[in-house]
Amino acid sequence: MKAIAVVPVVLLHVLAVPNAEAQQMPSESGSAFPGLKGDKTFVVWTTPQNLNQRGGGVLTLDDGRGHFDGIVFAELAAQKWMAGSDLFKRSRRDQEGVREETADSDTQVQVAVVYDGTDVTIFRNGLLYSQHTIPEPQTFRRESVIVMGPRHLGNRDYYAGSIDDARIYNRALTREQVAQLEPNQLSEPPPVAWWHFENESVDDAMGAFRGAELLGNARIEAGRLVLDGVDSGLMTAPPREPDVTDEFALHYHLMHPGAASMPGDPNAAFCLDGVYHLHYILAHPWRGGNSFSFVHVTSPDMLHWTWKSTKLQPSFTGHGMFSGTGFLTKDGRPAVIYHGQASGRNQIVVAKDRTLADWQKPFAVEVATKEGRPAEISHWDPDCFRVGEIYYAISGGPNPPVFKSQDLKSWTLVGDFIREQPADVTIGEDVSCPNFFRLGDKWMLLCISHPLGCRYYIGQWDEDAEQFVPERHGRMNWPRLEQPVWGLFNRTDFFAPESVETPDGRRVMWAWITSAGSDKPLLNKTIQSLPRELSLSDDGDLRIHPLRELETLRAEGSRLKGVVLDRPITGHGEAVPPTKRPQLKRLAELPGEAAEIRITVDRDQASRKLFGFTLFSDGEGGGLPIVFRPETGTLRVGRTEAPFAVSDLPINKDVELRIYVDKYLVEVFANGRQALLAAHLDWQGNRDLDGWTVGAETRLREVEVWKLNRSNEGFFSAQETRVWEPDTR
Repeated sequence: MKAIAVVPVVLLHVLAVPNAEAQQMPSESGSAFPGLKGDKTFVVWTTPQNLNQRGGGVLTLDDGRGHFDGIVFAELAAQKWMAGSDLFKRSRRDQEGVREETADSDTQVQVAVVYDGTDVTIFRNGLLYSQHTIPEPQTFRRESVIVMGPRHLGNRDYYAGSIDDARIYNRALTREQVAQLEPNQLSEPPPVAWWHFENESVDDAMGAFRGAELLGNARIEAGRLVLDGVDSGLMTAPPREPDVTDEFALHYHLMHPGAASMPGDPNAAFCLDGVYHLHYILAHPWRGGNSFSFVHVTSPDMLHWTWKSTKLQPSFTGHGMFSGTGFLTKDGRPAVIYHGQASGRNQIVVAKDRTLADWQKPFAVEVATKEGRPAEISHWDPDCFRVGEIYYAISGGPNPPVFKSQDLKSWTLVGDFIREQPADVTIGEDVSCPNFFRLGDKWMLLCISHPLGCRYYIGQWDEDAEQFVPERHGRMNWPRLEQPVWGLFNRTDFFAPESVETPDGRRVMWAWITSAGSDKPLLNKTIQSLPRELSLSDDGDLRIHPLRELETLRAEGSRLKGVVLDRPITGHGEAVPPTKRPQLKRLAELPGEAAEIRITVDRDQASRKLFGFTLFSDGEGGGLPIVFRPETGTLRVGRTEAPFAVSDLPINKDVELRIYVDKYLVEVFANGRQALLAAHLDWQGNRDLDGWTVGAETRLREVEVWKLNRSNEGFFSAQETRVWEPDTR
């Protein structure tokens, strides 16, 4: 441990700040917080309200990722100052020998914490108070924030007292330098951040930290920050991350216009008076921690979206918004059932109008047994649906319960929602993000399991038993070759579905596109899949088609008929897909960054054939392959593979492939029987569509290509207006 310096090297000079003009001078030349790595000094002048309080913070630097350093009062031991840190990694755990604070509520004390290499020293009123060593200092990036009152972001222990001055230096000050400091006086060299609270200002006078807000009942009084120890504090906002860059901004997929965020579950979809409404989850800061809101978008056609003011957010509900669904009450009012994050309950909120611009306060879903006792059930992702005059609701989990109500207020537990799990449902899968609705003459449960992604059940509703009886189970999320067989975001690319019924009776769904592609490039982008139309075939199988309104985006197009892939791969050791021409046959050039491709192949030409296409082809094997594999009965898009066999098609049914290209994002639909997606980030510069075949020629009946007009005007408008931004306190 280093000895305390006896003779100062350079004493700090101080400059009084007598008026508002002088106080603003530092911030005019200030710049954003550059981060801190290594030595630093925290200094505060504070008056504790009482000495019985425990664990609040007077000045904390928090990186927003669970790491913090700061000046904390009485966390490990009563009435003692300490250097606070995450899990006490840089704190002195042994408080024996540290003097107790004796200042009364009228006495101000100066407390400074100096980080000098691996030595941490605390001074009180310029005198040595405590010393200890740490393994290594914490690095704080430019995204870090300042907190006063709570010990750190998300903490519920608050400091009670007043703070006259708080500052941070990007160097280790000596004892003499600390002793020379005076509150409300600027030193030379200056601090990197400084709050003096004169003229009722909560801003950092150095301009390093911006967007300071008072929390709870905090107030500025006589040039001091006054904190009540209950819920009051000060917090700066992290610098706003860049919005979606032009490189990632899509032309006709719905995506969040702001910075990286997750989760991005679509929720609460309605079609009201000819307007489609959709919500999606947005994570954001709130009251010193993190919470979640439902961002609201509207559209006349499910393609052109407009962002609305965010109404369903914690500043209104009192809790965060986790997944749920929309439904109509018996009298036709839009309502949302969802899980209230940190509330311990599912919640219902009812709209005051059909524009969803105003809502009544939410209320908890309280479920009782038939005997009137509180039901012991999971409180997780819920759904609400009506059968006749009865409301039913389910709550997510491995074995979802179902409960019923006549008025949405009094709920009675019925029992298990699913009578029996189908054989292809893996033990350990949960039912989350559920959406239960009529589809044709059946009922469909659209949902996820967290480790295996989007899936569905089709079956019957037994009205007597008040229970769902599955007849079929299927999946919509398909693994990439490099993915493990199980795991949230490691195995899931198509996630958290939601659906709506159109005025003409179609059922349309979306899903959050999470980790498509290696290194999960889309996980934080909050991109929704293309709207998919769901229907049942005559034999009860699910059919999945792209939204028919997508055809309205078509611009100029081209058509080729009778194209023959006439250079088949015949060598048993040759690469498949091929890496050279003429085995790679050029079919078309993509007409732009947004395109639709439709390929039709006679069934007899496709039967038993290993053949396919390469998007973004460079003629040397690079690009995104789309492969029909008869030996596995699968269709591969990129490195994602899903069941699809030509042999399963009716004898008179041809292969119909529809491919949607939106820059790097590709969605493929095969005969309404299968749908896959892939992200191909190396898409720029190569616009060729090539075809190839193995073993024999393959004749393509027709290849159609259209340029698609963009529908993302609302996306760029929302980046400017930021109307969707929720409150942070």
